[in-house]
Amino acid sequence: MNFFQIINDIFLKMKWLEEFIYWLFKDVFGMNEHDLMFDAITFFFYDVIKIFILLSVLIFITSYIQSYFTPERTRKILGSMKGIQGNIVGALLGTVTPFCSCSSIPIFIAFTRSGLPLGVTFSFLISSPLVDIASIILLTSIFGYEVALLYVVVGLLIAVIGGFIIGLLKMDDQIEEFARFDINEHYELQEDEKMSQKERSRYALNEVKNIIKKVYLYVFIGVGIGALIHGYIPTSWILAVLGDNNPFSVIIATLISIPIYADIFGTLPIAEALLLKGVGLGTVLSFMMAVTALSLPSILMLKRVVKPKLLVTFISIVTISIIIMGYIFNFYQFIF
Repeated sequence: MNFFQIINDIFLKMKWLEEFIYWLFKDVFGMNEHDLMFDAITFFFYDVIKIFILLSVLIFITSYIQSYFTPERTRKILGSMKGIQGNIVGALLGTVTPFCSCSSIPIFIAFTRSGLPLGVTFSFLISSPLVDIASIILLTSIFGYEVALLYVVVGLLIAVIGGFIIGLLKMDDQIEEFARFDINEHYELQEDEKMSQKERSRYALNEVKNIIKKVYLYVFIGVGIGALIHGYIPTSWILAVLGDNNPFSVIIATLISIPIYADIFGTLPIAEALLLKGVGLGTVLSFMMAVTALSLPSILMLKRVVKPKLLVTFISIVTISIIIMGYIFNFYQFIF
């Protein structure tokens, strides 16, 4: 076992925690390790504890980094970018802003009002909830670095391509009046407020508290569903709906995700349980991406900002991209 694998097992996968939970319920509480309830309970406690430990550490780190990327600074960076370069930078900046899809929309409005290219703002809007540093580490802890890297690359590609296509369609008139750039307002960017290292640390700690308060319920629900899938739902049932033998598995996984409101932290345990049951990697990735990028509440919020034509275009581009990605990676899963 190489050095990186040891580090991964100790700090990310937390094998020691998994072994402790297994020992606790088997030897201390005397549960039968062959019982379905044993699998469900150990899965639940292991994933809940691991996710909250990682979340606390990772939110602090990402929020500390984010303190250097205020909306004002982000607008300044994006304002100088045009074409595909702007889409790439917009998507990359989305990765250092740990927002859920709903909280990304006020940032999106600020960007459109400041006159940034529409395609660039949509690249940011797609990438921000889809890919961030915390989710990358959590993905690595559950699926390994290959799948985490794959998810990030695909997520960024969808953000770049989606934003680029929207930019080409010249749909600036599809933004509602209150969110459009008005030159008569002489909108100027304010200088970023300088923060000391102590203030950045305090800001990061507050973000840990705030984000944990927002996501803890989704984590419990997600892990609970994952535990039920892992312990009780027969593999044959899941594979009949989402398995490789069903040609519509990716489409089903994508569409059933849209009504769900959760971020990636709540969907990871479900995705982990599905993968353990033999569901294809592309189908699992499609499920995760659709939940984070196409949640119904965020679509309803976006509907207040953009007109129906642009909203339908955005949903169609992202949905089709996710579905195509799912089928491609299911087909080539043996490579990974």
